Order: sequence, then structure tokens, then C-alpha cells
Amino acid sequence: MAKFDALKLENQLCFPLYAASREMIKKYKPYLDKIGLTYTQYIAMIVMWETGKINVKDLGERLFLDSGTLTPLLKSLEKKGLITRTRDKDDRRVLNVELTDKGEKLKEKAIEIPYQMGGCIRLEKSEAEALQKILNKLLSQE
Repeated sequence: MAKFDALKLENQLCFPLYAASREMIKKYKPYLDKIGLTYTQYIAMIVMWETGKINVKDLGERLFLDSGTLTPLLKSLEKKGLITRTRDKDDRRVLNVELTDKGEKLKEKAIEIPYQMGGCIRLEKSEAEALQKILNKLLSQE
């Protein structure tokens, strides 16, 4: 192996992850446009549909987003009427996010998106499951 082979783009693990992520998000766009969400709003709504209510800190941890990204995202979802943000009664420092009825109803429109995306990805089910397992392993390392 030559001295600088480690610096070749083809030898970077980060690059295909980065490029694949961008391509996946691009594939989501037409489906998300139909329900009026960006990709980041969509993943936040996925957590909201799972939980119904969560504090901002926990939401940020689940999505791997910092408060600088999360705050405008949540403001936007609140402006659309999909969530509400309220201070915790017991600890005013904690900001809770709760799904609204309108946000819950959007779930019905979004239900087809994972299936539509499945048709866009040229992976066998077993390959997709293996890839997801590997990516989750990468994300769990600190």
C-alpha cells in the first residue's frame, strides 16, 4: 500500500455514508413535499408519532441533533400546528414537545412513505436489515 492510499476518496468509509445519506434524503423529497415536511421535520415527526410527548433534550438525543438545529425545526412544526412546546410544570428548564391532533392526523398521510421508499432502494430485505444493523452499531459508538 502506497503512503497516501489512506487519503484516497475510495478508501474513506465516511464518504459513501455521506453520499448515500444525501441520495436517500433526495429520494424522500417528492414524498415529503406531498405532506409538507422536510426530511428533518419528518424524522422529528416519526419520534412524535412514536411517543406523543417528549422533552426537547430526549428528542435531540434520539435524532442526533443539537439545540441549534432542533429549536428552529420545532418552531416550524409548531407554526404548522403539528406540535406544541410547553415548559414542564415541575422543572421550568425542561421544554416538552407534544403532538397535536393535526400532527396525529398527518400520520395517516405519511404511512405510505416507508413503503414508497422501499421501492426506491435496490437492496434485498436482508441487505437492508444488515445495513441498518451496521449503521446503528456505528451510531451507538461514542
